[in-house]
Order: sequence, then C-alpha cells, then structure tokens
Amino acid sequence: MPSTNAAAIEADDLRKRYGSEVALDGVSLSIPTGTVYGFLGPNGAGKTTTMRLLTGLSRPSSGTVRVCGVDVSDRRALTPHVGYLPETPPLYEEFSAREQLEYVADLRDVSDEVAAERIERYLTQFELLDDADRRIDAYSKGMKQKTAFVQSVLHDPDVLFLDEPTSGLDPRAARRIRESILAFADAGTTVFLSTHILPVVEAVADEVGVLYEGRLVAEGPPDAVTSRAATGESGSLEDAFLAVTGGEDDVADGDETGPNASEP
Repeated sequence: MPSTNAAAIEADDLRKRYGSEVALDGVSLSIPTGTVYGFLGPNGAGKTTTMRLLTGLSRPSSGTVRVCGVDVSDRRALTPHVGYLPETPPLYEEFSAREQLEYVADLRDVSDEVAAERIERYLTQFELLDDADRRIDAYSKGMKQKTAFVQSVLHDPDVLFLDEPTSGLDPRAARRIRESILAFADAGTTVFLSTHILPVVEAVADEVGVLYEGRLVAEGPPDAVTSRAATGESGSLEDAFLAVTGGEDDVADGDETGPNASEP
C-alpha cells in the first residue's frame, strides 16, 4: 500500500516540444513513496518522453521534476535514488550476465560483498544461475530482459522506472517480475510502471495514469478510473483505457509475449 510520506515523484506542468511538435502538454504528477504507479497510453501518447524527463535523461521545455526531493537535472545526486529499465535494455552482449551485473554494481558503488550476495540471489530468483557465465549474446530475449531487470534493481533504488518489464517473458518469468514489483513496493520502493499489458497493471498498481496526446486524461486507483469511464454495467481497465483515449486499442490483454507486448 502507498505510504503517507511525501511524494517520491513530483512533476509540475511538464511540457516537451520538438520543434513545432508538442510531445508533452502540461503533465503534473505527485506519486507517494511506496506506490506502484501504472502509466498507460497508446503509441505516440508521450509515455517514453515522460519517463525520460522523470529520469533526467531529457530536459523539459518547461516545468519541473523532483525525485526523492532531488531536482532531476542534478544527475550526480539523482543516480543513487533511481533504477531504470528502458524498453531496450543497455547490455554488453560480449559479457556474461554475472560480468554485466558485477560491472553495474561497481558503477553504482555497491560493495563487493553486498554485490556478490545480491547477484547470487537474483540470478537464482530469476532462474539465470545455470547460464550466469555464458555470454549475453547467446541469451534468449527473455533471459536478456531478466538480466536487465536485475541490473536495474541491484543497487536497491528508492524509485524504480520500468518500461515494459514483462516484454518477451514467459508466464512464469512474468509472474516473478510482478511479484518482485509488489515486494519492492512493500519495502517502500516507488515503482513507475509503463506497459501495454493491462492485467499486469491491474495486478500490481495502486494508482493509474492514462496519457493521451501528451496530456494526462485520467488518474486514480484502477477501480476509480474504471468506474469513471465505465458505461452500462461493470467495466474493465481495458474499457476505461479505450473510453478515455478515444477508442485506441493498441493494448494487450494478457499475453506478455504477444505482438503488442514490446511496442513503445
């Protein structure tokens, strides 16, 4: 459940333009510590742009962002607080998974002793231990995705940004990711989750935000968003998504390995 502490993610009137194109048009967010925030929207809505602004990888045209009280323009101060899994994970494919994780742990200033314990634990948890010393370029997409997830949480971040974390995973591995998200939130980590897989959001999210044409068009607990958009009898989160995005239907209804699962 969300904490009553101050917001872990605060965005005020975020706007982003690329020339004459408006990618983000006045988005404000206040996400409490320990919340799992499901971020939804059709292709081209501005989700990736938003995540890049929230992680300090891109600068807004106007507006402000603070994560854990840190202005995201201060990358040195921000980095220890944030874990980020982009849709295309940054992996050195000539490394083994163990070498990749040891490298990331060193970059994140995780002590050798702590890193060794966490790497062993996560490799076991995500069923990578038997292949930990094989080169990543020999891995399946799902194995690469699991390795990338582990590297994003290895330093025990306060805020975790996940872009399609179950993309390419089989149902067993996808469940492990969902369970891990809930475990991190229970421990006080704030999780900002962008995905097309609506059952994932329904399973883990405390709050949902729906972005459409660069604007936040719906926000609140999943059942509240569903009730607001539902017509007739009971609605689903998918019904709500379609209602508030003008009928856009590029969302997946549960198949983590389906054709829509890895779209931006």
